[in-house]
Amino acid sequence: MRHARRLGLAQGNTLIVDNIDDLHLAFDLAIHTAEPGRTRAIDRYAKSLQLVPTSDDAVMLEAMCRARFSVVQVERRHEAAGLIVRDMFRNEELWVVDEGWEISMPKGSVIATRFYAPDRFVMTAGIGVPIDMPLLEDALDEAPQLLRKSPQEAPDDRRFAEAIYRVALRDGIMEQVKLQDVPTEAA
Repeated sequence: MRHARRLGLAQGNTLIVDNIDDLHLAFDLAIHTAEPGRTRAIDRYAKSLQLVPTSDDAVMLEAMCRARFSVVQVERRHEAAGLIVRDMFRNEELWVVDEGWEISMPKGSVIATRFYAPDRFVMTAGIGVPIDMPLLEDALDEAPQLLRKSPQEAPDDRRFAEAIYRVALRDGIMEQVKLQDVPTEAA
């Protein structure tokens, strides 16, 4: 609820949403961020489990614990699958394996999202916010303390994702985003 309130999706203990998918933004913050002195939900969850260290579950959970928030621009299609994107703050090239993105993201698209890196590729955490310069400027205006950080450090601050999400919701940007399952081919 605290994250929903900070995003303008709740008043007191009452959720106020036009689109239930908007809650994914609050869930992302609840799982992957924490205020100073507090632990993140994903870290508490990982600590509670005893997984075989090399199992697929352990590899994926470790990747989720190391998730990074990024603003990326689509550069091109990857020759095997997915997309090659450029992290605009860290100036890193990433190989995104996400069938939905591959189908729907044209070259030049800019999006803010959280990534998991279980291997040489990254996967989205399932949420994405289309970004343009006015939205980014508004987000930085709402969190001016981020301007004291280097461009590489700012996306790691919990307030960065929160500010982007809040502005995107306030400005109706998320109305342009539709979450849907990728159609499977008939067998």
